Amino acid sequence: MTITIKTDFTSEEEIKKSRFICHLKRISNEEEARDFIAQVKKDNRTANHNCMAYTVGLRQEIQRTSDDGEPSGTAGVPMLEILKKKEITNVCAVVTRYFGGIKLGAGGLIRAYAGAVNHAVEAVGLVQFVEQTELILKLEYGLFDQLQRFIGSQKLTISETEFLADVTVSVFVDEAKIETFLSELTEAFSGKITAQKGQEQTVEIDYIEN
Repeated sequence: MTITIKTDFTSEEEIKKSRFICHLKRISNEEEARDFIAQVKKDNRTANHNCMAYTVGLRQEIQRTSDDGEPSGTAGVPMLEILKKKEITNVCAVVTRYFGGIKLGAGGLIRAYAGAVNHAVEAVGLVQFVEQTELILKLEYGLFDQLQRFIGSQKLTISETEFLADVTVSVFVDEAKIETFLSELTEAFSGKITAQKGQEQTVEIDYIEN
């Protein structure tokens, strides 16, 4: 399962007079991450720090961080830990800090940078990518109404219907649920509906954290 943010997002909070601005962007490779980081730095030239963390790959295979002048381990790593904990990938987080004159200490910095990313992620929301396969079902006309009810009970939607000598119905099913769906279909219709696999697609659906 691949999880990422719904869309690019920016949020801001103030901690002891310092402004922490979290910029989140969906990315697909390191080049996009570097370009985004460079743009944020360009847009915030007068900021004291532009710390970053990003992950790329289905299993977060690529992970990078930078403290950008903050004490080592107080910014980039805490930001990355939020992404890792929430299993978010293909996202770049840059937290811009405008220093307000009050030092936060190492613990305060860790909480501030991690909190900035965590709050931004919670605000924008997450999606997961789900692999689906099209199942092409062929049946007699007399079974069509019953099939519609069956598909509805599975919380699925018919994507295409064709009425010729027989009825042909197309429905996309999550890869992980295909075997169960076909087994229940066979049982419900006593094997009177044939099924074959068609094209594949990847869809985004809202991800709700446990």
